[in-house]
Amino acid sequence: MIDALIAGKLQGLPTEKTGKSGKPFVIAKVRAAGGDGESLFVNVITFSHTVGAALLALDDGDSVALSGALTPKIWTDREGNARPALDLVAHQVLTAYHVTRKRKAMEGEQHQHEPHSTAHGEDFGEAGEAF
Repeated sequence: MIDALIAGKLQGLPTEKTGKSGKPFVIAKVRAAGGDGESLFVNVITFSHTVGAALLALDDGDSVALSGALTPKIWTDREGNARPALDLVAHQVLTAYHVTRKRKAMEGEQHQHEPHSTAHGEDFGEAGEAF
């Protein structure tokens, strides 16, 4: 297995299932852009309650970044061509919601420790707007 960070768009909706032991898990499929312009499909599974809840809150086509243990595999399409596939056991998730929340937390921490201000006393964010 490889420790990986992948980013892409959800292909379909994530699904919550229950294992034979009675423990819940979430599965999803992410389409990630390959280096040659082709898409790679990443089969995602998570046993983490927080990662699963974050995935279940997303819709088909939403952007997501996941980190965890990655296993490369090969599958054969209908024409008999070998295609790459990836299986990821996700331990962390990052969505647009998480980015906004982390950015606000970092800005709050920055204002507590090292405020950036202009000669007029206004604080400016990353995009230059006053807040």
